Amino acid sequence: MQSNTTNYTTMIHFFENQSKTVFAVQTQNEISAQDISKLNWLFADSNKIEKSVLTDFFVGPRATMITPWSTNAVEITQNMGISGIIRIEEFKAVSEEFSDFDPMLSQKYSALDQEIFTINIEPEAILEIEDIAAYNQSEGLALSPEEVEYLDKLAVKIGRKLTDSEVFAFSQANSEHCRHKIFNGTFVIDGEEMPSSLFKLIKKTSQENPNDIVSAYKDNVAFVKGPRVEQFAPKSADKADFYEVIEFDSVISLKAETHNFPTTVEPFNGAATGAGGEIRDRLAGGQGSLPLAGTAVYMTSYSRLEAKSTENHRDWENGMAERKWLYQTPMDILIKASNGTSDFGNKFGQPLITGSILTFEHEEDARKLGFDKVIMQAGGIGYGKLDQAIKKKPQTGDKIVILGGENYRIGMGGAAVSSADTGAFSSGIELNAIQRSNPEMQKRAANAIRGLVESDVNPIVSIHDHGAGGHLNCLSELVEETGGLIDLDKLPVGDPTLSAKEIIGNESQERMGLVIAKENIDILQRIADRERSPMYQVGDVTGDHRFTFESKTTGAKPMDYALEDFFGSSPKVVMTDKNIDRNYADLGYDKKNISTYLEQVLQLEAVACKDWLTNKVDRCVGGKVAKQQTAGPLQLPLNNCGVMALDYNGKEGVATSIGHSPIASLIDPVAGTRTAIAESLSNIVWAPIKGGLDGISLSANWMWACKNEGEDARLYAAVQSCSDFAIELGVNIPTGKDSLSMKQRYPNEEVIAPGTVIISAGGNCTDIQKVVEPVLQKDGDSIYYINLSQDEFKLGGSSFAQTLNKIGKDAPTIKDAAFFKKAFNTIQELILDNQIVAGHDIGSGGLITTLLEMCFADVNLGAKIDFSVFEEKDIIKYLFAENIGLVFQAKSDADLEAKLNADGVSFYKLGTVNTTAKLAFSSCELDIAKYRDIWFKTSFLLDQKQSKNGTAQARFDNYKNQALQFTFPAHFTGKKPVINGNARPKAAIIREKGSNSEREMANAMYLAGFDVKDIHMTDLISGRENLEDVQFIGAVGGFSNSDVLGSAKGWAGAFLYNEKAKTALDSFFKREDTLSVGICNGCQLLMELEKINPEHEVHGKMLHNDSNKHESIFTSVTIQENKSVMLSTLSGATLGVWVSHGEGKFNLPEPEANYNIVGKYGYDSYPANPNGSDYNTAMLCDTTGRHLVMMPHIERSTFQWNWANYPAGRNDEVSPWHEAFVNARLWIEKK
Repeated sequence: MQSNTTNYTTMIHFFENQSKTVFAVQTQNEISAQDISKLNWLFADSNKIEKSVLTDFFVGPRATMITPWSTNAVEITQNMGISGIIRIEEFKAVSEEFSDFDPMLSQKYSALDQEIFTINIEPEAILEIEDIAAYNQSEGLALSPEEVEYLDKLAVKIGRKLTDSEVFAFSQANSEHCRHKIFNGTFVIDGEEMPSSLFKLIKKTSQENPNDIVSAYKDNVAFVKGPRVEQFAPKSADKADFYEVIEFDSVISLKAETHNFPTTVEPFNGAATGAGGEIRDRLAGGQGSLPLAGTAVYMTSYSRLEAKSTENHRDWENGMAERKWLYQTPMDILIKASNGTSDFGNKFGQPLITGSILTFEHEEDARKLGFDKVIMQAGGIGYGKLDQAIKKKPQTGDKIVILGGENYRIGMGGAAVSSADTGAFSSGIELNAIQRSNPEMQKRAANAIRGLVESDVNPIVSIHDHGAGGHLNCLSELVEETGGLIDLDKLPVGDPTLSAKEIIGNESQERMGLVIAKENIDILQRIADRERSPMYQVGDVTGDHRFTFESKTTGAKPMDYALEDFFGSSPKVVMTDKNIDRNYADLGYDKKNISTYLEQVLQLEAVACKDWLTNKVDRCVGGKVAKQQTAGPLQLPLNNCGVMALDYNGKEGVATSIGHSPIASLIDPVAGTRTAIAESLSNIVWAPIKGGLDGISLSANWMWACKNEGEDARLYAAVQSCSDFAIELGVNIPTGKDSLSMKQRYPNEEVIAPGTVIISAGGNCTDIQKVVEPVLQKDGDSIYYINLSQDEFKLGGSSFAQTLNKIGKDAPTIKDAAFFKKAFNTIQELILDNQIVAGHDIGSGGLITTLLEMCFADVNLGAKIDFSVFEEKDIIKYLFAENIGLVFQAKSDADLEAKLNADGVSFYKLGTVNTTAKLAFSSCELDIAKYRDIWFKTSFLLDQKQSKNGTAQARFDNYKNQALQFTFPAHFTGKKPVINGNARPKAAIIREKGSNSEREMANAMYLAGFDVKDIHMTDLISGRENLEDVQFIGAVGGFSNSDVLGSAKGWAGAFLYNEKAKTALDSFFKREDTLSVGICNGCQLLMELEKINPEHEVHGKMLHNDSNKHESIFTSVTIQENKSVMLSTLSGATLGVWVSHGEGKFNLPEPEANYNIVGKYGYDSYPANPNGSDYNTAMLCDTTGRHLVMMPHIERSTFQWNWANYPAGRNDEVSPWHEAFVNARLWIEKK
């Protein structure tokens, strides 16, 4: 535990390494020579500086915030047997003028001395609040006058003044963020009271269409019934044990959360903790449930990517004057927020499989609109067990437990502040709401919960995540029905200057609250210890219907409420508004400018290529990704929806997609909302869903600037429209969230965000191998179009309108729900019957964008289109209107048309596919390569802001020239190995805290015929395991210790400086009947431990990718002639494989002939070679061929459906990579 108390003398020691990084190490006492040598190794060959003060200028973390980096670094030292270290932080020497750092996270120091970590704050005593109204103002608690009056009366009722904690707690628990007062309130519009609350309108969808709902509105997530699937997991979680397969009945979870305010202020941590918080929601369903995959949506004002110069073709960005941004520019927010989301998911081990982006601002009639207060939505899908889907009621005497991290001064009042307009409070209060992200800590807590969920009997009674409002909200929700007593002294404190109010109310992340029966505490403790997940028993369920925090040592009670008073009477909110008809100006255009229009539309962030987002986010971790963003031989991010398998059988899964239409909603909130739902459905229609449209559930997330004239009336109309349309379609909306303070205040103006509903759709995909991609097939038949909107082509609210700085007069809607449903279900049946070979929805950019995109992902691919079949003759309208529709290619025209005609679905036959690399229509012939580059340009401009060493330019130059091409081995049959009844040889995966790829590695071994043991580093360090019974080990991928101090450095330290672990590994490598494979983080480990070329003087190292960022790509590897036991039989093959890493560059100092290079990337230039490795190296083995390391993830490329592009016409049970694991078994069986 870290602490800054001054009751003992701490010292700060300085270390400097080759790259001139200074490490400040705070210790409780002097450090020994042995510890200094360990630290010098850990800090990458550093030296201890024998000075107590360094007099240069430095940039480093804010003194008051112990970074997650420090938390991880200190733990690494503990695992290396160094005791007494309190805090470690990194500093970089800078010039006196240097200002290029983020003041939200860092500060500039004029010197580093012994006081840099000293925080001169005494914990505040518990305050009794005399004047609640004044306290509300000074603390920015956002309490309404009615709530202040309620609290004044409550103090009289209980006969004492309320404490600061009690007033603060009430403000958090009853904030708009937590209580949804507006959605539960009464609306009076144009003088007439509306018949229903917004929440009732949403709930009505589930009453009318309950379909397969298991749980809605009452838990952290919604559950719908899923299929019967297989659990592949160790038999027990509290010790090293063997994997087994058991069947269970599943539920599918769907969830989406926004983190708009924190992302506006500090985008990296705001978005990271938004993603993390939403994952915790999916962990906290029922008695515990498990996340599968994430989604992300970003909306900001215009990015202004190009300088205002003659070259700037982005004229639409000049329609509204640039503001003096309060915190960060929109461009910074786009880069940093997406980095934060990616970083959390990558480290936690959750793939991000679909998403969306929109930029917009507009000024008209002296009213400014724009996403200055940004939208950052993190969503996702997951699963649980049907028999664990409903929480149990806590019983008196049950224990209240917290898993995860400590308390810091973070997000004090985040729940209340996020319910206010940004810029409404003094920035001190707003900065206080900055979050701190530590995904690796959350992974440990999640692993402990996973162990209980997967056990035969799950002992969790109830579970909640810690989000807005910290312990206050989480623990009060756990004991809402019964009451609870929390021991203040047991709450984990990472910052000793916290007051009682700050301890119980801060929003430190990565924590889960559980209720568990007393007799089951031991099993949870054993699992938590094994996973290195901190666990604290903090209180008891009482049954007295009170919620109390009390210090057992001092008797102080910062909070002591009757639950009915705490969740009391939030008075009903009445929203009074009137309808305002805003007549936005119509578009003027000239069809002779069509090529300019097209070029501009293709560069809007919403339309342009999203490669800059997908190239840095893991899309393969877990080995269950069946469909992510990229498609085709060129791997461009074009797919309609994301799909995850529910197990490794490759049949049943979950599909998810996204839809929104906020600009159309400015014109008509009814039409725009129907379009948002329809867009999500036109994206998910390409995955076969159980029950067709009836099998889909939606999440609706509402972002609106309430309490601004006309906005509340628009919100009511939009929610009513959402409810009506869902009911007409037969679908339900069992989950959602609202964020209703979407306004940015500036000193002299305000900017209102367009009211937005983001729809996330989810459903049980019945055949994950039949999902249709938007890549036209050269051997397919004709191209067809269905107008799902059944409306005439309208340009209002379109991307085209945006490029003209207009909103427009008329926006398309969905005219006929019955037709929409019929068309949806007919397409689903055609997909199941293999009658559709390519398909894409029409969204941002209109029909012309859809047709171009269907030609982009392959080379020498084009189409000839005849638009004369349309009744509409205005070419601009039918090319650019964003009426929801589908474009698809038939396998056989006759069969397809017969089915559409039989079902009464009207369609247009548009044209044919060819190999000209041109899109031809009327008198136009568009060169696909030219327009693909224009479409890619915005991604390139954004990529330049995040990629180093010229890699963005290299990507732009090379992406179209690196089409995937495969050569399969001649002997490959595609069949799974047949495992005979003999005893299976024993293999093990080895993992460390932060590993996240053990399941896919274990499954590859198991499928090849091994019995596979799950071994954690804690098993080896304690001596419970010694590897003597194992012949094959896999060191798995992930982010051990969050990659702090270098990837796998801390993991290697745990081996090198713990005798039992070191002996076990050394003995394993000495034996001659053993094999090993290290993949990704496991490769970094074995390279750091120098196991591959122990004979070399200077060892190879793994360095940061040339781009200095995480690289995620489905690329190819060519297997060289080699003597690797696992891969020699595949020599000469070129196979597709997933890559996802930040430090994958093989730095090999000796000549190439001195290495046994097993695999090289299919192309030697970036991005196909994603890291710049010497000799284009992807895989290496030792001189015996028994020990193999690689950065690419062959274990995530085991099945045909894992590959993002697979040779056409094959139907293989396993991909050729699986042979590597079979070869390992055959070799061991011969020994």
